[in-house]
Amino acid sequence: MFEKILTDVLLGASLSVDAFAVTVGEGLSCPKNRLKNAVLHSVYFGIFQALMPLAGFYLAGTVSGKIMSLGPYISFFMLAFVGGKMLIDSIKNKDDDENSKAGEACFSHMKAIALAFATSIDALAVGVSFAFTESSVYLPCSIIGVTTFVICIIGGLLCTRLPKGSGRSAGIAGGAVLVGIGIKLLIEGVFLK
Repeated sequence: MFEKILTDVLLGASLSVDAFAVTVGEGLSCPKNRLKNAVLHSVYFGIFQALMPLAGFYLAGTVSGKIMSLGPYISFFMLAFVGGKMLIDSIKNKDDDENSKAGEACFSHMKAIALAFATSIDALAVGVSFAFTESSVYLPCSIIGVTTFVICIIGGLLCTRLPKGSGRSAGIAGGAVLVGIGIKLLIEGVFLK
């Protein structure tokens, strides 16, 4: 039993690498309320990382194959769109004070949902594999979700320790991180299968 739990924790850790990086990127782009924003992002990432394998488990053999084939493109588009918008807004906005004020309310539930979905599509494939190997899928999915939440909180705590710097440079860094993760997911999904 301990080995199975450890395996699920390691699986959750490997699935949460992208969510961790996005949490850090979002923390950099939101100079104010970093911890609050990190907690909110972590909740979304944890929930999505728990639900996507469950969805894959129940959709095994039906539509999941089509979603998985489009997954790298969906993830790339969503992350590149959000990251690109952050980059453009940060480059256009030369007033750091205005950007810092915007940082107070920079968390968006819709944006968090899009990021959580984009970074959890690979967990859908894990759920499909559960359909052929697991007797109970609920415990592994819960462990994956909790592991992701904890790892993302760690990313958020790291952000609170980083110097705040200017809102403009933080927005550029955060946008670049999101675009980079999107490109990485696209390359992995299309060329490194």
